[in-house]
Amino acid sequence: MRVFVAGATGALGTAAVRRLVSSGHEVTGIARGSDKRRTLHTLGANAVEVDLFDAKSMRLAIEGHDVVCNLATHIPTGTAVMRRSSWRENDRIRAEGSAVVAKAAAECGALRLIQEAVAFVYADAGQDWITEQSPLDPTPMIRSSVTASENAMSFADQYRFAVVLRFGTFYGDDALTHWQLDRVRKGKPVLVGDPEAYISPITVEDAAGAVVAALAAPSGIYNVAGQPVRLSEWARALATAAGVDGSARFVSGLTRKFLGPGAEVAARSLRISSDAFHAATGWRARTDLAEGFAPAVKLVH
Repeated sequence: MRVFVAGATGALGTAAVRRLVSSGHEVTGIARGSDKRRTLHTLGANAVEVDLFDAKSMRLAIEGHDVVCNLATHIPTGTAVMRRSSWRENDRIRAEGSAVVAKAAAECGALRLIQEAVAFVYADAGQDWITEQSPLDPTPMIRSSVTASENAMSFADQYRFAVVLRFGTFYGDDALTHWQLDRVRKGKPVLVGDPEAYISPITVEDAAGAVVAALAAPSGIYNVAGQPVRLSEWARALATAAGVDGSARFVSGLTRKFLGPGAEVAARSLRISSDAFHAATGWRARTDLAEGFAPAVKLVH
């Protein structure tokens, strides 16, 4: 199939392009700048420089493709994730950009649209499993993910398929993981929430595998994550990956009060079930915690 990828040079996009090419698909990705174009060419993909918000140029770029994958985001890193203002560009990409992509894909006759989304839109569920039917609680910082999902699902009809992937917490060779490991090595707090709460991590590579699996999924919104673990276990895994004894430190309750609305989202207990996506495609996350952190650790050593 001919597959068009928006967000092709981000952490997830690069991994997804590599997987799509190796699966035999002809891939074209958005790449702005010569370095990013070279990256896609090295992976065996075509590159096009196009404005995600320009409807006409997006239609021209998507024309002739069977599948459109919108993996474009602009996620802030480090303490910036706690500030509402840091999410403005990401909000625009997810809300306005996703609408342009979905409309262009429909007008160009694409048969399938795959949209990236996040599982943080779910309400804190404590110890309970979260399915696609669980209650949402999209604060202003993450509401654009719901908007992107709605824009993508509007693409679906009896002939066209729309698949939304609500990913768990990414880790591996990505900016957030490197920032966290650096803080752990310096003895600084990095985690927010109750140590008994759940996190549902997923490596970038496993997420890329899910993008490929979504090529055969029925229309719908799906949770996509690895095996959930308690934050206390995640803290130990972070410390091990950082090469220090013990566990990564948690932000104190007092400090948390000054972190803003981002802290509430980060502290949610999200025990994500990916059973629906597994039933639809056969996909499962294959990477354990030690293997997942390996790419980031290798870069340090």
